[in-house]
Amino acid sequence: MKPFSESCEQNQDVILETIKPLLTNSKHVLEIGSGTGQHAVYFAKAMPHLVWQTSDQIIYHDGIKLWLNEARLENTPPPILLDVSNDPWPDINIDTIFSANAVHIMSWQNVVDFMNHAGELLSFEGQLFLYGPFNYDGKYTSDSNARFDVWLKQNNPLSGIRDFEAMNKLAEDKGLHLVNDFAMPANNRILHWKKTSL
Repeated sequence: MKPFSESCEQNQDVILETIKPLLTNSKHVLEIGSGTGQHAVYFAKAMPHLVWQTSDQIIYHDGIKLWLNEARLENTPPPILLDVSNDPWPDINIDTIFSANAVHIMSWQNVVDFMNHAGELLSFEGQLFLYGPFNYDGKYTSDSNARFDVWLKQNNPLSGIRDFEAMNKLAEDKGLHLVNDFAMPANNRILHWKKTSL
């Protein structure tokens, strides 16, 4: 049976509405932490001009393949094995990296490695999109996010909602410039950076 994420079902329309106009000239997206594979199928179907490359740890690959194989889209190659800190990043030509609801599950070292590798892999004017909850000025943006952060840390003390300022500093250190910070439903954001220097 295919894995299913209710949150993916709920947020895919608003995410697509936000990122689609920004991906008109893009060709190859690498998704980090593809999870169930739902987003990959939904976005690749809506944007057939893109190659949507899934990636995740091996435990998620069977589920991703079930979604990809059922959809039979020409622009969704098999998932790549990628633990952001422990696996070699793929040597592929991509112009966009997308990740949803992943950085708050990772450890901070995972986040640092993710941002460093993403900045190195993207070419000039390449784009990075991160969807999820973020804190600003060290504060939660809602009571529900505060409760969610407690729940995350109870399940894994190394996880947690990340501070926007810290994320942006990691991006800037790799030549990525913040061009958009979109407010999304359910107290989430889409952070959008573009590679402006090598």
